Amino acid sequence: MGYVARGGGGGRGGGGFRGGGDRGGGFRGGRGGFGGRGGFGGRGGSGGGRGGFGGRGGGRGRGGPPGRGGRGGRGGGGGMRGGATVVIEPHRHPGVFIARGKEDALVTLNMAPGDSVYGEKRISIEQEGKEGKVEYRVWNPFRSKLAAAILGGVDQIHMPPGSKVLYLGAASGTTVSHVSDIVGPEGLVYAVEFSHRSGRDLLNVAKKRTNIIPIIEDARHPHKYRMLVGMVDCVFADVAQPDQARIVSLNSSYFLKNGGHFVISIKANCIDSTAQPEAVFAGEVKKLQADKMKPQEQITLEPYERDHAVVVGIYRPSTKGTA
Repeated sequence: MGYVARGGGGGRGGGGFRGGGDRGGGFRGGRGGFGGRGGFGGRGGSGGGRGGFGGRGGGRGRGGPPGRGGRGGRGGGGGMRGGATVVIEPHRHPGVFIARGKEDALVTLNMAPGDSVYGEKRISIEQEGKEGKVEYRVWNPFRSKLAAAILGGVDQIHMPPGSKVLYLGAASGTTVSHVSDIVGPEGLVYAVEFSHRSGRDLLNVAKKRTNIIPIIEDARHPHKYRMLVGMVDCVFADVAQPDQARIVSLNSSYFLKNGGHFVISIKANCIDSTAQPEAVFAGEVKKLQADKMKPQEQITLEPYERDHAVVVGIYRPSTKGTA
């Protein structure tokens, strides 16, 4: 397969979060809180005169406080509670699932049942033919570049169950926790984060997930953690640094096996805030190609992130007819 660059996913893709982001972060943007069309009195009410107590519809629901939260405000993930009303289907990416309910949501199978990492909704489902419930965690694309790429229609993420992933720029462990769910107990996530403050949160996440190995170190110096990390199948990078391409290629030369894959989130403003995003993405792709990294796919992350792209590719492909 040749190199493909595509535009986002139009916002309604697969996970059904209905765009929503620019209008207030939450999954549904809150559609008007309590006020709604008519408050208490609405159109006559008990006091006559155009609106009773509610006057003109109690604020007419301009979003108000409800629904402004980045985690889904009061709307959350829709009807995610009732076990019988939600059906879990496997996504085409192994280890990722879709919860079909009142509103669709992207979910992963919780490696640490009962534990919520960043306040996300959890869904418990009865298993057919087995006792007990299985727990899934809703994956918010406004909080995770990888989820945004999946909902945007990225072809491959190259981290199936059982694989080993080197995650650069792990931050507080939001996306890392979902990658941990995807690769499962047989897989491993080496999570590298430089900030000690974010690192504390990352350590707390890793305490409950045996497949996360947290590394509080600068990704520019992979030789400092070479004794901790084995060869990996995939490098995921979300470091938002001007020399991001160099950081990824350096880590790949240490830890990524030949024919392994990379997934890189590029924030245009961090590379060059004066250039057009498309030009920045093209420049980064050229840098990667110079380091024997062959980009195969590029996708922008609208409507979840502005001026971001995810580039997926293969490292040092074997010359025997590799696409």
